[in-house]
Amino acid sequence: MTGHGNVIFDDQEAANLRNYMLAGGFLHIDDNYGLDPYIRPMMKKVFPELDFIELPFSHPIYHQQYNFPNGLPKIHEHDNKPAQGFGLIWEGRLVCFYSYECDLGDGWEDQAVHNDPEENRQKALRMGANMLQYTFSK
Repeated sequence: MTGHGNVIFDDQEAANLRNYMLAGGFLHIDDNYGLDPYIRPMMKKVFPELDFIELPFSHPIYHQQYNFPNGLPKIHEHDNKPAQGFGLIWEGRLVCFYSYECDLGDGWEDQAVHNDPEENRQKALRMGANMLQYTFSK
């Protein structure tokens, strides 16, 4: 990945990621607060024909081993915005899951890093387990 201005993926890197995902690969992106303006254009470079869609709360990724009837759990608060799960869907298959305003990664880090409550950390781990289970069952 290069760091020239707003270019994060060069053409070859975008093509490699696309090929990986088309061959059955899965990508999870956690916005980690503030990365949205970079994530969307870079994924548009990978899949110019696709747009992120908000996944309904009924999507199977929320209902694997652990049940999240209201979609993504909110792990770390920044702007009082709701957590949202977006996806890129290629030929009926979720190839990319984008957790937005959620900060799942914060819940996966050592507790001392963000001081999120243990309940939130457990929700982050459970949602991560759901993503793995969903990915390996498709």
